[in-house]
Amino acid sequence: MSSLHRHPRVRLGLLLGPPILWLGVAYLGALAALFVTALWSQNSFTGLIEREWTLDSFRTLFTVDVYRTIALRTIGVALLVTLIDAVVAFPIALYMSKVARPGLRRFLLVAVLMPLWASYLVKAYAWRGMFAEGGLVSTMFEAVGLQSPGFGLAATVVTLAYLWLPYMILPIYAGLERLPDSLLEASADLGAKTTQTLRRVIVPVVVPAMVAGSIFTFSLTLGDYIAVRIVGGTNQLLGNVVYDNVGAANNLPFAAAVATIPVVVMLGYLAAVRRTGAMESL
Repeated sequence: MSSLHRHPRVRLGLLLGPPILWLGVAYLGALAALFVTALWSQNSFTGLIEREWTLDSFRTLFTVDVYRTIALRTIGVALLVTLIDAVVAFPIALYMSKVARPGLRRFLLVAVLMPLWASYLVKAYAWRGMFAEGGLVSTMFEAVGLQSPGFGLAATVVTLAYLWLPYMILPIYAGLERLPDSLLEASADLGAKTTQTLRRVIVPVVVPAMVAGSIFTFSLTLGDYIAVRIVGGTNQLLGNVVYDNVGAANNLPFAAAVATIPVVVMLGYLAAVRRTGAMESL
């Protein structure tokens, strides 16, 4: 132990070595295998995978209209879910961090975390029951003379927004917690209105926190395939295409090619976020 104390670099290597090795083998290795598999092809007669380099899977992906539609639909749903979560999470996090008393604040934190303790499937099927005919959502729409949305993209967006909402609330709450109350008091003492304090003091702190939360909500929606199968009706997202081609179709090269789309989109999203400078403020 004394030798480790005299060699901090060795101590740091022993501490970080195992998780970095796990990241390199399990995560980066899996991504490498994904891209390699996408360059293979499947024999249309025997169904066997042919390990020869080809771009047929990507050619099919970009030339068939239905796959372009599914890709754009998935990105649009991910953006909409992220926007809804940001709008809903901000006032909740602001109240928790700057208005609620300490006892109530702890209760609200537990309330935000509690949905994460329940099974994903339980929550998704609960929303299925609410969107089904005779369910809570259907009854509320019929009570005001509107037609129930039923299963479809609207149900998918609402379900995913509910599932990922805690991942947006917690980063915003943590960001607002770092904002000293004295700054808000100083802003009020200097004659700033509530909207001015919100725009000039709170928003600069909230934006990086929202960026952090959006990384979770956006990426989780891009890869989701379960919720849309439960409440999405006949609609498909990219995750469903991957699932179907791994299962029933057993076309691993095409499934791998489709799976590269969320990876590339997330890399582009992270690059765009980094260019705004928000990542440096996290």
